[in-house]
Amino acid sequence: VQLQASGGGLVQAGGSLRLSCAASGRTFSSHAMGWFRQAPGKERELLAAITWSGGSTHYANSVKGRFTISRDNAKNTVYLQMNSLKPEDTAVYYCAADRLLSGDYTQMNEYVYWGRGTLVTVSS
Repeated sequence: VQLQASGGGLVQAGGSLRLSCAASGRTFSSHAMGWFRQAPGKERELLAAITWSGGSTHYANSVKGRFTISRDNAKNTVYLQMNSLKPEDTAVYYCAADRLLSGDYTQMNEYVYWGRGTLVTVSS
């Protein structure tokens, strides 16, 4: 599966952005999907994940209540709605798909298909 994230940009603190991740391939609807970010000098972190059906979601504490992950399997697309953005949310954001039949969609090491990132900059 090939992935392409989009929707990043410059936004003021308190603002919102919606990221999209378009997938190619026929197995998209079978993969759990995740959104990650990596800020300069920091490790990549898992922000939000969603099961193949969309029935379960998982969030990092740092974004819980502010970010929402969703997916549209008919459109082969996963989204990340980001509200109440803070300067510390500034990072490159990536989407990823897990290996099929993975064990735990909340674990970063289950994600093996990565798209190119999209930069989100939040100004104070």
